[in-house]
Amino acid sequence: MRMLMLVTFPTARFNHLWRSGQVGPKIREILEDLKPQAAYFGRQTGGQRGAVLVVDVASEADYVRFTEPWLLAFDAQIETSVCMTPEDIGRVDYDALTKKYG
Repeated sequence: MRMLMLVTFPTARFNHLWRSGQVGPKIREILEDLKPQAAYFGRQTGGQRGAVLVVDVASEADYVRFTEPWLLAFDAQIETSVCMTPEDIGRVDYDALTKKYG
């Protein structure tokens, strides 16, 4: 199952790590360990630095494996949601769902 992760870095902690040269190596290490399907970095709502990642969650334990590195290394805030590709959506039987619940 694909999961979309929105990672927001607290400014003070991120600035401290940036000035000490730890941000780049730590992000590279986390990305090498997690192997996300996609990772994008930029400003989040409110101007804070952040990342958007797409990861493949095979089990409940993977949720912890994907989120804890960001929490421990950066004191990050994380929002997650399941996400689907057009192919995933194509496998949903919307007619059956509509007949039963709609």
